[in-house]
Amino acid sequence: QVQLVESGGGLVQAGGSLRLSCAASGRISSINAMGWYRQGPGKQRELVASITSGGSTDYADSVKGRFAISRDNAKNTVYLQMNSLKPEDTAVYYCNADIANSAYRRRHYWGQGTQVTVSS
Repeated sequence: QVQLVESGGGLVQAGGSLRLSCAASGRISSINAMGWYRQGPGKQRELVASITSGGSTDYADSVKGRFAISRDNAKNTVYLQMNSLKPEDTAVYYCNADIANSAYRRRHYWGQGTQVTVSS
């Protein structure tokens, strides 16, 4: 059984910062790419940032220069540092990870989501 548990969401004012965390647990053989998605009210889910097992990163144009994704492989955890937050960043943020379990079956797992609300 593999689970992703997210934390760090909350309510902040525009210009503020938040740091999201997502920890994978269970009988894990390996974790490849990890990423953060978000879904705002009335919008489709979009990829915000991703990071490979080697540390290569990609970002949505809307967050470049403001957000930073990182990972701690020893803790099976991925982070999203969000700075200079804007009201349009308001969304539910979801963690995703490409994981092989102890039986070497590989699939993408999703966290439950954490709410980020940015007020003006």
